Amino acid sequence: MEKTGEEPFPPDGVDLSHPSVARMYDYFLGGDANWEIDRQVAGKLLDEFPIMRMIARSNRLFLHRLVRHLTKQGIRQFVDLGSGVPTMGHAHEVADQVAPGEVRVAYVDHDAVAVAHSRSLLRQYGDEDRHTVIHADLRDPTALWEQIAATGVIDLEQPVGLLMIAVLHIRQLPAPDSPAADDLGPQVVRTYRELLARGSYLGISHVTGEGVPDGTAEMLGRIKAMYDTAGSPVLWRPKREIQDLFGDFRMIEPGLVWTPQWHPEEAMITDETTQLEEANQSIALAGAAVKE
Repeated sequence: MEKTGEEPFPPDGVDLSHPSVARMYDYFLGGDANWEIDRQVAGKLLDEFPIMRMIARSNRLFLHRLVRHLTKQGIRQFVDLGSGVPTMGHAHEVADQVAPGEVRVAYVDHDAVAVAHSRSLLRQYGDEDRHTVIHADLRDPTALWEQIAATGVIDLEQPVGLLMIAVLHIRQLPAPDSPAADDLGPQVVRTYRELLARGSYLGISHVTGEGVPDGTAEMLGRIKAMYDTAGSPVLWRPKREIQDLFGDFRMIEPGLVWTPQWHPEEAMITDETTQLEEANQSIALAGAAVKE
C-alpha cells in the first residue's frame, strides 16, 4: 500500500537524495517500504509503462516457484542475494509451505531499508535459529561468504540454493579507481559458483532485450535511461550471456526461459496472476542449475 502523510524517519544509512532499486521494486509490487524519491521515479515509469507492475510480479512469482521446487529437491538452505524489501512473500515463508521448520535462509542486501524491514519481519514472524539478514555488498563474495558462515545459520559446506533474482541486470560497478571492467557481474557470479558446495543450485532471473515483443525496445530504452539517470545503471544481456552466468553448472528443466514459463506447476492457488498475455512480455529470462 502506498504511503500517505508525512515521511517517517528512514533507518540509519538511508540516502534519500537518490532512488533505490530495492525500494522502487517494492513500490512496483505494491509495498510501502519506499519514499517519495523512489515513487517519483517509479511513478514515471508506471505512467508510461503500466505493465511494469506485472513484470515485477512475474519475477517475484518465479522466486516463489523456484524456492518451492528446490525445497522439493531436498535443498534445506537458501542464500538470497539482493533479497530486497519483504513484499509479496519472502523465501523462508515459501519454503515453509513445503518443509515447515526445516529450511534455513540468509537474506543479503546492501540497501539499509531492505535490511531494516527484513529484520523487523523476522523478529515478528521468523526463527532466529533458521533465518538471518546480512547488510553486505555482493560484489565481495569472499567477505560475504565469511559473514554468512559467522551467523551459524547456514552451513556452507552443505548444498545451498543461491538466489540471484533480478540482481545481475543492475551493473555491479567496481570502485572508482579500479582498472576492472565496468560491470563485475560475471566475475562475481563465477566466484560464487566456486564457493558453493557440490549439490548446490544457482537460480537467476535477468532482464533481456532479446526476443521481447515488438515495440518493447522503446520501453527497455526508457527504463534503462531512467535507472541510469537515477544512479542505478542497468544493462540488458542477451540470452547467451545470461546462460553463461551459470558456467559449467548443469541446467535443470526447462532450461533458460521467460519467467512465467519456469515450472508453472509449482504455482500455488493463492498466488497472484500477472495477466501477461505472452510470456516474453515479462522481459526477463529465468533458470536454475546444479553444481555436480
